[in-house]
Amino acid sequence: MNKKFAIVALASAIVSTAAFGQASQANPRGSMGSPNAQGVQIQGNTNIQAENKNVAAIAVGENNTAKNTTGAIKGGTQIQGNTTIKAKQTNATAVAVGKGNTAANEAGVIGGK
Repeated sequence: MNKKFAIVALASAIVSTAAFGQASQANPRGSMGSPNAQGVQIQGNTNIQAENKNVAAIAVGENNTAKNTTGAIKGGTQIQGNTTIKAKQTNATAVAVGKGNTAANEAGVIGGK
């Protein structure tokens, strides 16, 4: 394994292992619109257990996206009730090469594009 790939893989693993969720309350008028910029609304308990190992995300070219996402609640999501996400990725790789290409490994992801 060359040194550059190892550095990219390590950096990706560190960034990708974070499990995240964002909660907000419904607005006082009772509508289901979310008051936060991300558009994530959770009403209830949320438990996220996520793990990545040996992951790499590499984007080459112009306007490309490559990502490894594990245990995430993305924007545009509304959850009512208790939610549990258990996600694990091992040896996952996402590579995007060329203009306008997208590659992703997403385990335990709710919402988003």
